[in-house]
Amino acid sequence: MKKFNVLWAVLASLSPLFGSAMAAEPVADRGEYVARLGNCVACHSIPDAPPFSGGLKMATPLGAIYVTNITPDKETGIGNYTYEDFDRAMRLGIAKDGHNLYPAMPYPSYAKMNEEDMKALFDFFMKSVPAAKVVNKPSEIPSPLNIRWPLKIWNFVFADDDRYEAVAGKDMAWNRGAYLTQGLGHCGACHTPRGIAWNEKGQNENDSKFLIGAPLDNWSASNLRQDVNTGLGRWKKEDLTSFLKNGHNKFGSSFGSMTEVINNSTQYMTNEDINAMSTYLLSLEGSREKDANPYTYVPATAEALKERKYDAPGSLTYMQQCVTCHLMDGAGFAPYLAPIAGNPITVDPSPDSLINIVLNGTQPIVVDGMPDAYRMPVYRILLSDKEIADVVTFIRNGWGNKASPVTAEKVAEIRKLTDPASDQVHILRMK
Repeated sequence: MKKFNVLWAVLASLSPLFGSAMAAEPVADRGEYVARLGNCVACHSIPDAPPFSGGLKMATPLGAIYVTNITPDKETGIGNYTYEDFDRAMRLGIAKDGHNLYPAMPYPSYAKMNEEDMKALFDFFMKSVPAAKVVNKPSEIPSPLNIRWPLKIWNFVFADDDRYEAVAGKDMAWNRGAYLTQGLGHCGACHTPRGIAWNEKGQNENDSKFLIGAPLDNWSASNLRQDVNTGLGRWKKEDLTSFLKNGHNKFGSSFGSMTEVINNSTQYMTNEDINAMSTYLLSLEGSREKDANPYTYVPATAEALKERKYDAPGSLTYMQQCVTCHLMDGAGFAPYLAPIAGNPITVDPSPDSLINIVLNGTQPIVVDGMPDAYRMPVYRILLSDKEIADVVTFIRNGWGNKASPVTAEKVAEIRKLTDPASDQVHILRMK
């Protein structure tokens, strides 16, 4: 959350490097474009520090680690790396000195990168990124859990080091989209659930768990498959391309870590690449909802609100705090003020995202240099855990939405984990 609160400062600090990180101008340098596709800046940069100099704190099941300096500084960065060293680190998770990287670095995804993109990315970091002498911070994983040789076993069992190969029978756009989604975009790192060994439970379209949605950073990363209610089953290609380019569409707006992806990465993609990624994502069969009926709007909730019937817990809070933007019919003012009737996030099996949004609001979506004007406000001070639990439950079961209720205990848990006064970390969770 700390990253989110200072996102504007991060973007401003990067503008000299990227020519204009404040506007989605075409990227002329291929290496810079590859870095955009991989969204390297989101993890390897923090506010008030040189771009790509590391320092971001990440929590793992074993303890906190810190993202490393990847500027071309010869003492603290990767200035002494050869292309072969760089390729091995990116694709195999092995640093120049031979130690294994933690899979918080999405090298199982980057393993799919083709050699042309890898060489362009290497040239970008070595020739275009300013060297910064910033010493890497040691991990906070206690001994003996910080011993890294078991990662060799992990890699053997879970990591595939093969580059992406085109799938026969699929057209160029589909294969390009698969390459971007599975590889450079590393979408599975957030949107695919992880097993007990912190491994992604699916790697491609042949795995039913791939991109089905997963917990991350006290959010619920969305289901990107064709499930009709909780996924992209009702989205058309123009809905998905609009979302990737602008962070909004008629179904909702980006939130959490996805806003960083919009701000730093997908808005800079060419139309051809956005079309390719959309083509691939919209081809993934649903696997969460079996024989589910598509969402159907039910007017009873709006009618009760119009008649000032506040019998349902949370309904009065909705009228006092939410109705101005989201309206009595839950339709909002799409695409900028998100609808909550039929929104995949409101009916997600996990309520984490909705709770987090109500507690902490949303960070700015910055497209073409302009931050959006309409954002969810912060309610963590104004509303109690019980009030938030009731209004979120009301939303998840109004206007035809059908989702499980939310408890005050769950709200209290997320409130504590996202307290801006605490030591915030980028949390990686498993399910």
